[in-house]
Amino acid sequence: MSTRGRRRQGDTARHVCPNPDCPSRGWGGWGNLRANGHPSGGPWRQLLCVVCRRYFRETLGTILHGKRTSVDLIVRVIACLAEGLGIRGTARVFEVEAHTVLQWLVDAAEQLQAFARHGLHDIRVQQVQLNELFALLSAVKDGEVSATEAIERLERSPQWVWVAMDPERKLLLAIDVGNRTLALAQRVVHEVAQVLAPDCAPLCLTDGCREYMTALLTHYGHWVQPPRRQDQGPAPTPRWRPLPGRLYAQVVKTVRHRRLVDVQHRVVFGTLEAVNDVLAPLGWHITTAFVERLHLTIRQHGAAVGRRVSTLWKGEDGLRQQLAVFHCYDNCCLPHASLRRPVPQPAPTHGSGSAMQGRPCTPAMAAGLTDHVWTLREVLLFRVPPWPQPAGV
Repeated sequence: MSTRGRRRQGDTARHVCPNPDCPSRGWGGWGNLRANGHPSGGPWRQLLCVVCRRYFRETLGTILHGKRTSVDLIVRVIACLAEGLGIRGTARVFEVEAHTVLQWLVDAAEQLQAFARHGLHDIRVQQVQLNELFALLSAVKDGEVSATEAIERLERSPQWVWVAMDPERKLLLAIDVGNRTLALAQRVVHEVAQVLAPDCAPLCLTDGCREYMTALLTHYGHWVQPPRRQDQGPAPTPRWRPLPGRLYAQVVKTVRHRRLVDVQHRVVFGTLEAVNDVLAPLGWHITTAFVERLHLTIRQHGAAVGRRVSTLWKGEDGLRQQLAVFHCYDNCCLPHASLRRPVPQPAPTHGSGSAMQGRPCTPAMAAGLTDHVWTLREVLLFRVPPWPQPAGV
């Protein structure tokens, strides 16, 4: 590397070398990357790895790499999709092709899923609420059947959006799409288990869906040898029981003629006293109200989750991609009023507005995963490392 002139300055902490033959490939914070100016006067910097002497653009590994479209346009389009505007409506607003918007959504969903996996790990929570949201999907090609026939057919085989969240910090832990089956319950509980710390044993609260009990028992259970009742004869068969300290309660609702007529609370794992010990300091009781309130937010921010709406590509894959955008957007980019942090002294605002009483806070900030409100542009420009990085990097 040349030592002549002033050393080029640039923040390369969020970048890693992509060369598969480089000894420092995939590791950030090693000081092996240098900024090398803007080739051809373009908006993006060129980075140099001083170990392998390879050059690469800073947009490599993001959806903005190789695109000639304005970055502001792509960010605004993804922001409209994250806020709940449909694909066709977004295309009309920004005067682009609907299939172009759809392709940007596909690319953004892949990157935001990787970003969520990179940021959500080793989380410690006191409780987890899980529930399902009804979603009417349509994978019927245009012209084959009418909209009325499609709705009548799909109402007999609905799809569901499975959600798991931390109600204290409003952190969305997992989100998935599929039928109301044991396989989906197992997959959602497995995703939650991968996100939480290995020694974290939160209180789980769900509705009366039976599949949750089997899925939770599968992931948080162990073999127990029952004691012998008599001196002679074969030993009792070992039983699969929940681990000590595991707490699980259900909110069982009875609906008749589309009206709620009864609500019962059922403790499945643990005791009622142990469950109340977790909820009493917060002034709460056994409920799934917080995850049910999240359902409304999902419907507002996901055009394809609305009932009897006409959105482009309203199949399971398209819905999964829109939910991937919402997952990252809600956790890192969208401040929640209930999480607002008070300031030591009210700060004056510009103009005649009242003084600022609190600072905006996102669920990721409340969980200690980040220290600031991410903009969607930052997320789309973030290059996710190919593997987990050491703590402090």
